[in-house]
Amino acid sequence: MRNGRVIRMSQKINKVILILALLCSCVWIGYAQTEITAKPDTVIPRDSVVTAVVPTPGGTAASDSTVKAVLSAADSLPQPKVKLNEFKPDPNKALLYALVPGLGQIYNKKYWKLPLVYGAFMGCMYAITWNNKNYKDYSGAYFDIMEDYSKVLQGQQPGHEPYEGPWSDSWTIFVPVGQESSYVSNTQFQENLKRRKDYFRRYRDLSIIITVGVYAISIIDAYVDAQLFDFDISPDLSMHWSPEVTPKTRYTQASYGLNCSFKF
Repeated sequence: MRNGRVIRMSQKINKVILILALLCSCVWIGYAQTEITAKPDTVIPRDSVVTAVVPTPGGTAASDSTVKAVLSAADSLPQPKVKLNEFKPDPNKALLYALVPGLGQIYNKKYWKLPLVYGAFMGCMYAITWNNKNYKDYSGAYFDIMEDYSKVLQGQQPGHEPYEGPWSDSWTIFVPVGQESSYVSNTQFQENLKRRKDYFRRYRDLSIIITVGVYAISIIDAYVDAQLFDFDISPDLSMHWSPEVTPKTRYTQASYGLNCSFKF
């Protein structure tokens, strides 16, 4: 009996040892056949080193192809884009700079607008200067000829000697030499001087108003340009058309037409 128990105990021990040996061999075989794999969402840096463990001499070619495949996959991954600090103008600063003509456009980096701004200002200043100069010339000529004419009228009064000069140079430059006495009492010539005076005064004032308008437009342009600096303007400008059919109802007749739509 005792020998039988010993035999049964030794058989159980042998079975346990055999099971443990099989488990150890399975684990070893599984470890020896482990391959290098990468998860789909795993990013392998380009500068990392990939080490392949080759269990047998016959698996060298397969391991090399695996390493090449992993490296090519890493090279094909999209590289992160480095975003530089983009310039975005401040509308308040643009408004402040725009108080000086042209500085608002320079701040917004819209240099192509500078010839327009300065060209408009130069044209307006030239118009103001030209009209003001002619206004002063005709205004002085008109008032001087009226003063000389009053002297002529005074000389025609009883007890006064006729007045025959000297005449003011401001209006005599507009008449032929030696005919000042006939032009000083010419009412049509006097009216012409007055009309020319009023004409240049009106256009001088209009030029000043236009200059103020150009100045205001340059300020508004700089401010609005800074506000809409990063406004997305779609380049898609298209027209779509399709036939339109309205079915007949109890209140309206059937109609046929064309439906047009613009996209901008």
